[in-house]
Amino acid sequence: MRNYLLLVISAPIAIAAWAALVFTGTMYGWTRTAIAEPGDVSEFLRAATEMIDAEHHGNLGFALLENGEVVGEYYVSIGAPIDRDTSFQVASLSKWVSAVGVMALVEDGTIDLDAPVSTYLHSWQLPQGEFDTDGVTVRRLLSHTAGLTDGLGYGGFAPGEDIQPLTESLTQASDASPGADGRVRANLEPGAQFEYSGGGYTLLQLLVEDVTGEAFETYMQRAVFQPLGMENSTYLDEVSDNGNRAALYDIDGTEALRYRFAGLAPTALNSSTADMVRFLQSNLAAGASSATRPHILQPRTIALMRQPEASQFGLEIWGLGTILYAPNGQGDFIAGHDGSNDPAINSAVRYNPATGDGIVVLETGDRTLATRIAGEWVFWQSHQLDVLSFTGIAENMILTVLAGALAIVLITIIVAASLARRRWRRRRRAATA
Repeated sequence: MRNYLLLVISAPIAIAAWAALVFTGTMYGWTRTAIAEPGDVSEFLRAATEMIDAEHHGNLGFALLENGEVVGEYYVSIGAPIDRDTSFQVASLSKWVSAVGVMALVEDGTIDLDAPVSTYLHSWQLPQGEFDTDGVTVRRLLSHTAGLTDGLGYGGFAPGEDIQPLTESLTQASDASPGADGRVRANLEPGAQFEYSGGGYTLLQLLVEDVTGEAFETYMQRAVFQPLGMENSTYLDEVSDNGNRAALYDIDGTEALRYRFAGLAPTALNSSTADMVRFLQSNLAAGASSATRPHILQPRTIALMRQPEASQFGLEIWGLGTILYAPNGQGDFIAGHDGSNDPAINSAVRYNPATGDGIVVLETGDRTLATRIAGEWVFWQSHQLDVLSFTGIAENMILTVLAGALAIVLITIIVAASLARRRWRRRRRAATA
C-alpha cells in the first residue's frame, strides 16, 4: 500500500517538474542557437541581412544600433528602391509612439495616470455595464488592463470608402478585424487581467483631442514628431504620400491596397526607418551623445513606461505603451513594440536601456519577418526568447508538457500494474504453501 501511495504522490510532482523544465528550457532557448556570437556585431549584421535576402517578399528597412548609434543599415525592395527616409505603415507600433504623446500630457500635469478616463472625455463616454467604468484609467488603457473586450485589430477603410467618425468607431468599429467584437466597453473588471485592446488606444486618441482641443495628428506633430525631427512621420495616410512611400505588398509579392483608419493612435502611423531610429534614440540614456539628442520625456518617465503592468504565463509582458520582451539582466527590460496588419505589414523596434543597443525593422510583404529578425536580436542580446517568440511557440510547449505528462501517467500505471502483479503472485504463493 505504501508503494501505491508513493506512486500517487510522485506522479503529479514529476509532471510539475517536467512542466517547469519545459517552460524554463523554452524561455532560455536551451535548444536554440543565436545567429551570431555574443557581442559580434558584424556577424549579427551578416546573419540578419542573409535572413532578409532569403525571406523578404516586398520591401524592408533595417537599422542596428550599438550604444545609441547606428552601426548598420540595409534596404531592399522588389519594386521601387527604398532608403532610410522611405515611409512605411507600421501598424501597432503606432501604440508606443502614441503612448509617448500621452505620457507627455501626464508629465506636464494635464492628465493623471490613475484618474478615471471619463474625467477627461466630453465627446464620448464608455457605456455603463457590470463593472464600474471609473476603474478605466489612463494607466490601464496604456497597459491593456482596463477590462476592455473590443479585441481590436482594425482592418481599415479602402480607398474611396468614407472613414468612420471616431466616436462611432468607439461605439462599434465597422472596420474591426475578423473575430474582434469591435465595441469599446468594459466587460471585464478593470485592472484584473491583461486583455489586448486596440480600442483602448482609440479612446486615448479621443482623450488627447478632448484635453488639448487639437486633432490627434496636430498634437503628435507638435509634441513628438517635430521636436524629434521625425519629418517623414504622420498618422494620416494621405499626408504620407510624399514621393518616397513604401508600396504595400502581399505575401505573394503582389501590390496591395493601402487602407486608412479612424483609430489613428493604435494602428495608423506611417514612419521611416530613420525616423524610428530617432524615436528609439529619444528613449535612450546610454551613449556619449545621448545628452545632445532631443528627448520628449524625462528619463524617469521613460523608465516608468518600462515598469511591469501586465503579465501572462507568469512573465511580465507589458508596461505603459511598451512591450517588455525579456529581462535585460540588469533589473530592467528589453522594451519597444511590434506591429502587424493585413495584407502583410510587419514592424519591430526594440532597445536595451542598459546598453543603448537597439534594432529597427519595417517591412511589407511578410507577416512575421520583422518580428522574427527582432526576436533573433533579443535572443542574441539576452539569451532568452522574447515574449512574442515565446507566445508564438506556447502551443508546442503545451503539447510537449502534455506529452510528457501522458508518458508519466502511463509509466505510473505500468509500475502500479507491475506492483499489483507482484503482490498477487506473493499472495498466490502464500496461499499454496
